[in-house]
Amino acid sequence: MSLVAFRSISRILSLKTAPRSFVSIENAGVQNPWFSAAMTIRTSAPLSAEPRRKKKKVDPKREILVKERLKKKVKKLERVPPEFIPIEDFMTPIKCLDETRVRAAPKLSFDISEERALLLKKWSLYKHEQHLAELQATKLALQAQTEALEELKAESEELYQAALTPDLQMFPFTYEGPTYTPPKTTYDAPDGKYNDITKVYTQ
Repeated sequence: MSLVAFRSISRILSLKTAPRSFVSIENAGVQNPWFSAAMTIRTSAPLSAEPRRKKKKVDPKREILVKERLKKKVKKLERVPPEFIPIEDFMTPIKCLDETRVRAAPKLSFDISEERALLLKKWSLYKHEQHLAELQATKLALQAQTEALEELKAESEELYQAALTPDLQMFPFTYEGPTYTPPKTTYDAPDGKYNDITKVYTQ
């Protein structure tokens, strides 16, 4: 009985003295790879952020200078008007602006100019009378047509309605396609040789 009590007391004393000896060894700078106390094991929380970086020191005066330079550049760009792409179809060629190629109008004598002016007046008077005659003829034709329709309506309503219907066969129209040289469906027309001189503008 005394032997069992002695063994249990010796075990308790060995467990109490083991951490103290490890701490003293660890404080002395000696690492024991075969033994580690439970008090020395620690866990850290998982870090999901990036490592902290040092912020660069920015000079406020330098920032102000950069902003002022940008403002000056923007003002210069606003002063210059935008360049539009020219439309060559609306531009007169230089060879057509040559004043030496302009032909002078022939000088007419007084008699010829008077004769032409009188002829122009006679022609305008003739066309005016022709226009008035056409208007008068159209007016008389419409009056005769309305009188004839009124007389026809008094005689027979059926004939009056038949006269009002348009006659689609009065002006027959027939058309046939080209019979002399019909197009070939399998013919591949060549583009021909040409030099592309189209100018490409970039803004």
